[in-house]
Amino acid sequence: MSHGAPKPMKNPAKALRGIMMGTLIMEAIVVALALPVVAKLGGGIGTTGGVLVAVLAVAMLLSSGLIRFPWGVWVAVALQVAMIAAGFVVFTLGVLGVIFALIWAYLLWLRRELARSLAAAAAADQG
Repeated sequence: MSHGAPKPMKNPAKALRGIMMGTLIMEAIVVALALPVVAKLGGGIGTTGGVLVAVLAVAMLLSSGLIRFPWGVWVAVALQVAMIAAGFVVFTLGVLGVIFALIWAYLLWLRRELARSLAAAAAADQG
């Protein structure tokens, strides 16, 4: 019972954008889960730390929709920089920022490799 070669994806770049969107949404959830920690250990949700956590979580959630634009990925990268910088106010955010920055570095590497692969396939089709 052979099924032959698997069907290629219709648009692998779109699939990668979906993964990036999902990563930002997941990151927003993880950051939002830091709110109870800040509420108990960081002086409360109304403090600078609490407001910072909430703003970053909402910004990540909203910017997930921007990934479809070429510059949207750089908005996500800027949010990682903001997360790491926020570590000076809420240490946990800095740690999460480093972890997610590594994930985004990998996603950007995948994006570059995908672009190379698609360019090589297009060149092979023409030549």
